[in-house]
Amino acid sequence: MTLSYLERVRALNPLVHNITNLVVAPFTANGLLALGASPFMAYAHEEVADVARIAGAVVLNIGTLDEKVVQAIRLAGQSANAHHVPVVLDPVGAGATPYRTKTVQQLVRDLRLTVLRGNVAEVAHVIGVPWSIKGVDAGEGDEDRISIAERAAQQLACIVVITGQYDIVTDGYQTFLISNGHVLLTRVTGAGCLLSSVVGAFTAVAQPGDNLLNSIVEAVAYYGVAAEQAAALTAQQGPGSFQIELLNQLVKVTPELVSEHARIRQIRGGAR
Repeated sequence: MTLSYLERVRALNPLVHNITNLVVAPFTANGLLALGASPFMAYAHEEVADVARIAGAVVLNIGTLDEKVVQAIRLAGQSANAHHVPVVLDPVGAGATPYRTKTVQQLVRDLRLTVLRGNVAEVAHVIGVPWSIKGVDAGEGDEDRISIAERAAQQLACIVVITGQYDIVTDGYQTFLISNGHVLLTRVTGAGCLLSSVVGAFTAVAQPGDNLLNSIVEAVAYYGVAAEQAAALTAQQGPGSFQIELLNQLVKVTPELVSEHARIRQIRGGAR
């Protein structure tokens, strides 16, 4: 697999429209800028459809929900669908409360997703599979993480990214495991949310005829390599230093470094 989408993101500076949660908005915007994308954080009902229409990708995040946010998400997603703009959904905390679960399940019925990115519990609850969850942290479940990812991808007709000890990227027919990253990502609020937006940026630069799955595999590997570099440079300093250095490494990591350090394994193949 040729890894080239990182260069394309930096050359094209895609506009990424984020409707994200209050906890992570500045970190997400700074991370996208470090990558080389152009973040747009628009929430008002009066403009979200217009912003989505001109964006390279729309990233929808349900981290801090209320009815106004839900409607903004729906309006932006519908506009993106109408104008053939990729939609990435981050189902933060799906399964934690009935309201959150019902909301995200309705959103996946209302919108056509390009990518669903979450932990295994969140993705499982999106498709109605029981899985223990505490807040936004996944617990234990009865099914295999890979089978959950592939099932969700087939059911929702989109690419699914499940992050965890190793990351799974699948369209339901081709499945990749990515073993990059670092445990410190779990000690920084918003690390997963930022990854969803990074995935959005990589999705935005995929061209007709490209294998979209490859762009998302590269996005996840790139982010994991940046985390490894940041952790190595801030050893013994703690998550605060790691968070800042992660932003630095999102600038510094090159396609060559990703190619050298990416640990990507395809476990299932076949065309859709």
